[in-house]
Amino acid sequence: MTSASSDKKISSKFIYFFGSFGGILFGYDIGVMTGALPFLQVDWPSIRPDSFAAGAATSSVMFGAIFGGALAGQLADRLGRRRMILISALVFVVGSILSGVSPYNGLVFLICARIILGLAVGAASALVPAYMSEMAPARLRGSLSGINQTMIVSGMLISYVVDFLLKDLPTSWGWRLMLALAAVPALILFLGVLNLPESPRYLVRRGLIPQARRVLGYIRRPEDIDAEIADIQRTAEIEEQAAEKTSWSSLFNSKYRYLVIAGVGVAAFQQFQGANAIFYYIPQIVGKAGNSAATDALFWPIINGIILVVGSLVYIAIAEKFNRRTLLTVGGTVMGLSFLLPSLIHAVMPTAPGMLIVVFLCIYVAFYSFTWAPLTWVLVGEVFPLAIRGRASGLASSFNWIGSFAVGLLFPVMAKAMPQAAVFAIFGVICILGVLFVRFRVPETRGHTLEEIEAQGTSHAKKAGV
Repeated sequence: MTSASSDKKISSKFIYFFGSFGGILFGYDIGVMTGALPFLQVDWPSIRPDSFAAGAATSSVMFGAIFGGALAGQLADRLGRRRMILISALVFVVGSILSGVSPYNGLVFLICARIILGLAVGAASALVPAYMSEMAPARLRGSLSGINQTMIVSGMLISYVVDFLLKDLPTSWGWRLMLALAAVPALILFLGVLNLPESPRYLVRRGLIPQARRVLGYIRRPEDIDAEIADIQRTAEIEEQAAEKTSWSSLFNSKYRYLVIAGVGVAAFQQFQGANAIFYYIPQIVGKAGNSAATDALFWPIINGIILVVGSLVYIAIAEKFNRRTLLTVGGTVMGLSFLLPSLIHAVMPTAPGMLIVVFLCIYVAFYSFTWAPLTWVLVGEVFPLAIRGRASGLASSFNWIGSFAVGLLFPVMAKAMPQAAVFAIFGVICILGVLFVRFRVPETRGHTLEEIEAQGTSHAKKAGV
């Protein structure tokens, strides 16, 4: 494969595959601690199950991601999307290896290494969708958004399979290798992205029109290139004018407040609904429900990973056939009931099998996988007006990562303080609140132009008298 700087045509499939490959790393590093943590707790007695230390070791990646996404978004406008993805891949490698070589009982070292890794995870969450949306033609953006989600959950599934395959290694070697192997896909990403072109939108904004024209030649029909170059230039001018007239305070202006609350609220609810409590701690959940060791329950993450991958494919098939609010309402309702019913059943039938909760958690994951998981970011991409989109999207992403960090940090403590069914019942209530939020505070965006969505926000502000 030739370098990105040569005139030889680069396959569009190659561009889209490696453009979205960062999702694999994103998913792997989210999922790998699920299997590594039970062995780490055996190897390091200082990290007790259901402890704050276990939550800190797990959630430190999400803490780093809070800052990684914001930092990458700023630097990508200066250095380019491609260069920032390359840098992120190298940070992935460094963070993965440092995690794997943590000194014995070196909890602080491990947390710091995983915060470094989180910087790359947050960067990937911001850079990959941006690069893909700027490379893809308009007719493919919806499908490629689904492909990015499939890549993320595939990365999670790969991490679960790797954890399962390594579970019989000596304890001190097993968890280290699980964490360090994240460096392998990171190196693959780095080598692949070396051959990717820069985003044409970035090139146009830098005044590099001939280079942008050449990149579009890889992925567009020749007769479409001039029109797209003109469209990119026109959009860039509008965004520059908008940036001069807006600030962070503009997000709370009565004109935009309704849509900002809608987008940021959905992003926050996605995490506070508790999905990551399952993804991070399913071996411990199964072990507690079945009175077995968490290290013997590593097949359950694989089951959840398969459900996530299948659900992402279901989403691709149905994304444009149902309204966004309908899918979020149905998904959130079933998710909430999946969390609430085990607690109700155990209250009525105290002798009900403990593993019943695990069955309901699988139902939760199934509906989450094709509703709230992908649709949150579709809606965030559609609901914010152009004038505030950059800042509002960054705020939504920050709230999402804060929710992920909080759930990962606090779930072990909550599970120690009360029965598991009660913990999930709390998340179930949050799911129902999320449904009510969608019904009363979120506009429908499917089939509407960005201008129509903005008009809905303006209309709502007038009705509210603000």
